[in-house]
Amino acid sequence: MSDRSLTFEDNRLASVLFGQFDEHLALLEQKLGVEASARGNRVNLSGPAEACASAADVLESLYARLRKGEHVGPADVEGAIRVAVIADEEQRPLPGLTGLAQISTRRRTVTARSANQDAYIRQLEACDLVFGVGPAGTGKTYLAVAFAAALLERGIVDRLILSRPAVEAGERLGFLPGDMKEKVDPYLRPLYDALYDVMPPEKVDRGIQTNTIEIAPLAFMRGRTLAHSAVILDEAQNCTAMQMKMFLTRLGEGSKMIVTGDPSQIDLPTGQKSGLPEALGLLDGVEGVGETRFTGADVVRHPLVQRIVDAYDARDAARGNRPGETES
Repeated sequence: MSDRSLTFEDNRLASVLFGQFDEHLALLEQKLGVEASARGNRVNLSGPAEACASAADVLESLYARLRKGEHVGPADVEGAIRVAVIADEEQRPLPGLTGLAQISTRRRTVTARSANQDAYIRQLEACDLVFGVGPAGTGKTYLAVAFAAALLERGIVDRLILSRPAVEAGERLGFLPGDMKEKVDPYLRPLYDALYDVMPPEKVDRGIQTNTIEIAPLAFMRGRTLAHSAVILDEAQNCTAMQMKMFLTRLGEGSKMIVTGDPSQIDLPTGQKSGLPEALGLLDGVEGVGETRFTGADVVRHPLVQRIVDAYDARDAARGNRPGETES
């Protein structure tokens, strides 16, 4: 057993660090198996030596973020704990919690909450084409939108293009009522939600009106060359092989392309194969292409989501099915 005390100079920031009614300290106790008691700007940690060291690293890293003016909430605390736990399980040094990759927009700074998120953000910076593949709740789409928004705000790209296959409508969008935006809004809502979260709403609305932020249904991407743009294809597991090739070859000069998908949630009609696994295999090792595979351990939504993902993965493994395949 070990005891450790930490003192934080700024009383106001220390209060935010500990959380309302010390809720952040309660998370440390629950996740790391330590006892944490705060008094003023001081916190005492007791428990296994390694757990206390991890808890101290988490608190110090989050305090450093608060000093830089960043927001710290329960989700950020859980993310920092997750990184610390994984580093401890793999018996390697922490990657430097204060050095985790970040995406900064005018509205917020998004910090990686897992080792895979950290790798994903770094790939987005380094590669022109990046695949983010994994289960729901791992942040692959949110981080893609945040990164694209940051590129747009910094003037690195001229446009932001959001695309998603409308599988439920069989791509026959002309039969739906309304203009093009109204037709595809239901399919692109998750992208919109992320966009409004990382950019001021008025800038999003103005961007849509001026076509700086463009809604481009996959069904109508053929024949285009997307230059000086940040292009996101979400739900890519619902693209056929032909659609995937068509989309990837739209990449133009000065552009970044991000493809996200969850192979365990393929909604294509029976007999149609997803183009996502094929693209991942064909482009593996190709220069300029990055790939991050998220797992249930990267889920940053409600903790129950991670357990749900693990349960379905275990079911599929026991059946010998491919991810997302169900019994006939």
